[in-house]
Amino acid sequence: MEFWQNIYSQFDPIAFNLGSIAVHWYGIMYALALLSAIFVAKWLIKYDKIPISNDLFDSYIWWAEIGVILGARLGYILFYDPNTMYYISHPWQIFNPFVNGEYTGISGMSYHGAFIGFLIASILFCRKNKVSFWFLADISVIGISAGYVFGRIGNFFNQELVGRETDLPWGIYVDNVLRHPSQLYEAFLEGVLIFIILFAIRKRKSFDGQLAIFYGILYSIARITAEFFREPDIQLGFLYGGWLTMGMLISGIFAILSIVMLFVINKNKKTI
Repeated sequence: MEFWQNIYSQFDPIAFNLGSIAVHWYGIMYALALLSAIFVAKWLIKYDKIPISNDLFDSYIWWAEIGVILGARLGYILFYDPNTMYYISHPWQIFNPFVNGEYTGISGMSYHGAFIGFLIASILFCRKNKVSFWFLADISVIGISAGYVFGRIGNFFNQELVGRETDLPWGIYVDNVLRHPSQLYEAFLEGVLIFIILFAIRKRKSFDGQLAIFYGILYSIARITAEFFREPDIQLGFLYGGWLTMGMLISGIFAILSIVMLFVINKNKKTI
């Protein structure tokens, strides 16, 4: 286990350089996350014979991706960044990849923000094209859960969102402290496991939107579980009682909203 525990000291987060620009494994993994989500969604459309044209879905992908990027960045600034007011008063800095004239890239993305951005973009697209939001959401969440795996592996490669201290043999050293590889826990719990569940039940759903709502519930449970092994964001720490983190709080809200929607839709079905 020695090699594994010291993997960060033997791993270069930069995959290669394009001139003065360093291409990180983190960026490659996020590109793979997007491509795998699209691949899975298109596979489902083809093999499950879902009635939607390729042109319409390709157009939707652009809307969804823009929503994800904007939501992820804005969500981080609102939920996690200690300099929220600075960005509100200097909005042009939100997507500025340069610091003092040097390219540093854009750091700081929130998954919950990305999901909110995805929802808003999806609703706007569906209204414009007269498509059912829930119909598209059910297709998307299976692809999202598959792509999520690569996103968390990217966090692991980038040596960020590290785990809490541990004495377990599969822990990894981060700055000479043995920690849980919590990014990989999240990749499995919030990605692989949810993908398997949604893929297995996709043909047994009783209404459009059921898979999307299940995703909201399952992701929230998985994220809250994983947060117990993940070091809280250093700029926020614990919000309450030495255990509550921002990730838990937002996930709890998502879970409650998802459960309420599930009950409301089921109740409406029974009264029709």
